[in-house]
Amino acid sequence: MALMPRRVKHRKSQRGRIKGNASRGNTVAFGDWGLQSMEPGHIKASTIEACRIAATQYVRGEGKVYIRIFPQKSVTARPLETRMGKGKGEPDHWVAVVKPGTILFELAGVGEAAAKECFARVAHKLPVRVRLTGRRPRH
Repeated sequence: MALMPRRVKHRKSQRGRIKGNASRGNTVAFGDWGLQSMEPGHIKASTIEACRIAATQYVRGEGKVYIRIFPQKSVTARPLETRMGKGKGEPDHWVAVVKPGTILFELAGVGEAAAKECFARVAHKLPVRVRLTGRRPRH
């Protein structure tokens, strides 16, 4: 089942612009390896679910997959073959707003080669360019 908020303050949201780099959620916090976005974009809830399935099928119980993004912005759509006017469409799907630098997914308990292969499968499904990042050593 695709992710979506239980309840929201406003059903319909405006698009807005994605400006600047991520200042929060831009470091690997839970796992050993992270998949970091390199460009801004919207990632659908169904895409996040597809990525989750691809990653969990690859690690097969050895590692743990963490999802660091959540779709909390509604995107509306008008029915097909509808004339102009008559107001804004109904909510169609939910998206996560991603800035450059945001960590999308994390993996724990796997080596670098396995993480690279796993995230390569996940990256094929994503609408933004991504890269593999490791955990920064604490000092």
